[in-house]
Amino acid sequence: MSIDTSREEHDERLEELKAIVHDESYISGAILRIAHVLSEEIMDGIGVSYGGWK
Repeated sequence: MSIDTSREEHDERLEELKAIVHDESYISGAILRIAHVLSEEIMDGIGVSYGGWK
């Protein structure tokens, strides 16, 4: 693979990411996924399982 091809692929990916950043539904979904993962990590860390203490 040449440097030019790598650069072209990089530029294409960058354009895709720029479009995603401006997609409100994608960003909303990403925020919800992050919140869900963090909530699970917090609950596991303090010993809570299915709404009750372990």
